[in-house]
Amino acid sequence: MKLLLGLDIGTTAMKIALFDRTGALLAVSTQEYDLLTPAPNYVEEKPEVYWDAFCIGLKDIKSRYTIAKDAQISLAMSAQGETIFFLDKDGRPLRNAIVWMDNRAVREAEMLKEAFGNAECYQKTGQVSFEACWPASKILWVREHEPEVFQNTDKFLLIEDYFIYRLTGKYATEPSLVCSSTYWDIIERSYWQEMLDFLGIKESQLAPVRESGEIVGKILPEVAAELGLGTDLTVCTGALDQAAGAIGAGNIREGMFSETVGAALAVCVPVNKPVFDPACKMPLFCFPVNGMYMIHTFTNGGMTLRWFRDKFCEVEMLAEKRGGQDAYDIISKQVEKIPAGSDGLVMLPHLSGSLAPDVNSKAKGVWFGFTLQHTMPHFMRSIMESLGYILRRNIEALNDMGIRVKEIRSLGGGSKSRVWCQIKADINQVTLETVKSVEAASLGAAILAGTATGIFESVESAVDSMVEVKERITPSAHNREAYEKGYAMYRKLFSDLTECFEKM
Repeated sequence: MKLLLGLDIGTTAMKIALFDRTGALLAVSTQEYDLLTPAPNYVEEKPEVYWDAFCIGLKDIKSRYTIAKDAQISLAMSAQGETIFFLDKDGRPLRNAIVWMDNRAVREAEMLKEAFGNAECYQKTGQVSFEACWPASKILWVREHEPEVFQNTDKFLLIEDYFIYRLTGKYATEPSLVCSSTYWDIIERSYWQEMLDFLGIKESQLAPVRESGEIVGKILPEVAAELGLGTDLTVCTGALDQAAGAIGAGNIREGMFSETVGAALAVCVPVNKPVFDPACKMPLFCFPVNGMYMIHTFTNGGMTLRWFRDKFCEVEMLAEKRGGQDAYDIISKQVEKIPAGSDGLVMLPHLSGSLAPDVNSKAKGVWFGFTLQHTMPHFMRSIMESLGYILRRNIEALNDMGIRVKEIRSLGGGSKSRVWCQIKADINQVTLETVKSVEAASLGAAILAGTATGIFESVESAVDSMVEVKERITPSAHNREAYEKGYAMYRKLFSDLTECFEKM
């Protein structure tokens, strides 16, 4: 029997999904974990937390579906970008992983800007500017502040690289993930030697770059034993989570557009060749299909709703814990009762800075306009609307590049909320589609694994046979005026508060 295992390594949760060769979902498990925030702008995680989540999740999968010892399993990952690990010569982590949301390296990003300039950064790496969250800045921070760790680091790995190493004992990464490192040349498709020299690292300290959907190797026998699996498990290169999600949502051809609300709000627009934004606002990434590229932006605002749930929705979470509805479903039902525009309440959801097309690592979260009439559901709805406004900002930036968005394909946790989907359609006055597979990122990774091992002829043929549209949500003209006002206020708040962010 041939099985596909898609591992979606998210910011705050890991999803493991098991599929058969037709793409049918056999079992899925989600394991949440809490991030470490030891200081303002610091976001870390213990490497073993990720591995333990994988082990627990796989055990859960096996309790739901019996995997035969002689099953042929193809595995690939959908991985969060920019989270970086520091390993010694024995492959052991020297410190906590620095998570993509971490913004401690502001000074180091400025050093890179002074040395190279943002224009060269964009033309070399596809990233519009040097920012604190990029791995190059983080490596430089460790070099400056933790010299012992830097000197003893044998390998600087991204999270997919780390899991490939743990599973196979081999080092490998792939283009869609390494693009935002800002030490990889997106056009030459090789490491940027001048940047490596400036950071004081060698190419041998980085994982070799393979194309997405390539076989890396078999699982190590001792790891297979630890996981309770047979040894016929082939590990393949996967993709950046948003790119994998785009594949799982069927967004694989030029002219399509997908958005994801998970921990991040992300936008993916595949293009057949490199397209640079004249305004230098929209980043360019490699897309894991036939040498394509993608306009890809994201911001960490997507984690805001989880933050609100964890801090203020004890009743809803308790109801879920006692066997009731999912807390997010309860939140969505409350949001439905609030009118479009949240009665004038507007939020900036930048709890850990803002990224493209409005880059500001110092941006903060803001609620504006609340009065005695506002209730908790107003605050819930304003969070959902704020992410819709960011989505509109991205669509407007794409329009400025001559890329027209006629339809939005939505995936991720946010797509499960019917009211949130309607909010995004209304704010943008664009039809929004959801897909039947609720695990689009894991499915995208599984498709890449199946293509690598010959189960599928191509990514395109797998997508055409597996991905189905679940629902089409048309925008309501009735809410248009309220959202025009809300969006204008969102834009003005972000602009007017820039000086305040700087002073904080």
